[in-house]
Amino acid sequence: MTSERSSSSARQAQGGRRPGGQQARPGARRAATAGANPVAQRIEQVRSALGEILQWSGPADQVLSRWFRDHPKLGGRDRGTVAEAVYDVLRHLRRYRHVAEGGRGAATRRLAILGLASTLGRDGILPALDADEADWLRRVSAIDQAALPREIRLSIPDWLSEALAIEPDSDSLLAALNRAAPLDIRVNPMKADRETILAELRAGVASEMAEPTPYSPFGIRLQGRPALTRWGRFEDGSIEVQDEGSQLLALLVAPRRGEMVIDFCAGAGGKTLLLGALMRSTGRLYALDVSHTRLARFKPRLARSGLSNVVPVVIANENDARVKRLARKAHRVLVDAPCSGTGTLRRNPDLKWRQSPESVSDLCALQRSILASAARCVAPGGRLVYATCSILRVENEGQVEAFLAAHPEFELLSAPELLADRAGALSLPGPYLKLRPDVHGTDGFFAAVFQRRHGPAAVQVAAAQAELPEPDAEVAGLGDEIEGPDGQPTQDEATGSAPSRGQEDR
Repeated sequence: MTSERSSSSARQAQGGRRPGGQQARPGARRAATAGANPVAQRIEQVRSALGEILQWSGPADQVLSRWFRDHPKLGGRDRGTVAEAVYDVLRHLRRYRHVAEGGRGAATRRLAILGLASTLGRDGILPALDADEADWLRRVSAIDQAALPREIRLSIPDWLSEALAIEPDSDSLLAALNRAAPLDIRVNPMKADRETILAELRAGVASEMAEPTPYSPFGIRLQGRPALTRWGRFEDGSIEVQDEGSQLLALLVAPRRGEMVIDFCAGAGGKTLLLGALMRSTGRLYALDVSHTRLARFKPRLARSGLSNVVPVVIANENDARVKRLARKAHRVLVDAPCSGTGTLRRNPDLKWRQSPESVSDLCALQRSILASAARCVAPGGRLVYATCSILRVENEGQVEAFLAAHPEFELLSAPELLADRAGALSLPGPYLKLRPDVHGTDGFFAAVFQRRHGPAAVQVAAAQAELPEPDAEVAGLGDEIEGPDGQPTQDEATGSAPSRGQEDR
């Protein structure tokens, strides 16, 4: 790829001259052009944002949010254009870098041009380019993408291409993951019904863009990005943002009134809220997470929801003493495990460039440990649901097989059969829940359902449940500052690692 320094020299050699024979600096010429041309301004803004994001210092959404804070004069529409172009580049980064090698100028500028040409249209961006850039854009736009190697055409790293080659119609799956996702919301059944919310959306906030989700009875799918957070129905807790696949996880758990339920990796609580609503705010629902920050973000959502049966608990790790106090006491346990997030690439395309075989291997070790710890909380006859937003078999089927081999006290149930009367027209071969964006319109999700067999310990369950700790400050622990053994923040807060993002609003 042409270096920034050599590219700059090439532009100077091509550039015009100031009065008196001095050559004008390319940066100065572009600054003048940008001042007069809004599209030229967008190119420089996208180039600047990409320059920070492509350092891979953190999740793209967090870095872009910080960039927007540093550029407060941008209006809402301008921010939307910049964000759309940035995410287009992240989705197609490998292909864009491949075709950009034949151009001149800074690499990030060429990427910005490609992103804006995709989102605004080539004709919309050409007037903002110099002659060389315009000629280059016309040439690369004429490239036959079908002739490119699979990894470049679908813009994925080699390791991910190899891992997904065994999946049926993997090209279709990867192509779907390279398209922007719609916005799914969920109706709070404690406060409203779907038909009422649909009618109100169509009458105002979302016009004709709102449709019921095909499988979840609580979901609504929106095209575009309506301003929901300022809508009264969002403010009063009648709706929440949640992918349809995540909603189906709660239906697999199928909690009943009065039960004790644990959401073992609660994140910011999207699944917890639906579980609590399905319980009609009865029984006790523990929302466990290692991140104080994520559970703190859950507090206003919980307050809006109207639920009174939820106990948020900050834990140091999966073997925390608070977890051990819950051994064999829970009727239902959900483990939405930290994962690679490869099923969410429509929303988080940077994950495919930030993950690696090594990071996935580390995640698999953590998943095994979390699943084993959560399993100890399940009462005889109780249900354990293991889920990820990954499409990698090593994180999904591989973990299920290893768990069953190590825990003969559990048996595998058929997820499709459990959802048969709950999820509309959803048809799956089983025994797992496997959702794909190209087939089901959701993010990529996996779930397996286990049941603890009844055994001699069953007679102890009633006595154990009679000793349940009260949901006081000591148990809830939301105000506690949980630190790691070396006094540092817990794992995901310290690193901003990809696993934490898989559960942010699920």
